[in-house]
Amino acid sequence: MNPANKKGFTLIELLVVIVIIATLAVVVFVALDPVRRFAEARNSRRWTDVNSVLTAVHEYVVDNKGALPTSLTADGKTYQIGTCAVGGNTLCTAAEAACANVATDLTAYLKSTPIDPQNGTLATTGYSVAVATNNMVTVAACGAEQLETVEVSR
Repeated sequence: MNPANKKGFTLIELLVVIVIIATLAVVVFVALDPVRRFAEARNSRRWTDVNSVLTAVHEYVVDNKGALPTSLTADGKTYQIGTCAVGGNTLCTAAEAACANVATDLTAYLKSTPIDPQNGTLATTGYSVAVATNNMVTVAACGAEQLETVEVSR
C-alpha cells in the first residue's frame, strides 16, 4: 500500500479546526453574556415592581381623598418597604431602620408585595419609598444591577 494514497487528516489540520471552533465558541459566549442578560432581566422586573407600587400608592391616595397610606408620612425620609421592625436589617443603605409596611393599606391595589428578585424577603423587600414634604412619592429599587438606577417619582 502506497503511503501517498492514505486518506485522513493530519494533526495540524485537526488542531486548526479545534482552534477555530474554540474561537467561535468564545465569541458567541461573550456576545451572549448570560450574566449580563440575567442582570438585565432582574432590573426589568425591578422596573415593573417599582411602577406597580407607585401606581398602587397613587390609587390609594385618589380613593382616600388625598390621604397617604398610614405607613407613609411626608417627612422626606426614605423607608424600605417591608415588615421589618425598628432596627431591622435593611437592604437599602439610605433607608431608615424601620420599614414602611404598606402591604395592609395596598392590598386592594397589589396582589402581593413586590420582592426584589435577587435578595429580597417579605421583611426586607429591597424596595424603598420616600414621600417629600410636597407629597411627591418616590419608589426605588435598592439592589439595581449594572450601575442602573431604578427609581420612579410622581
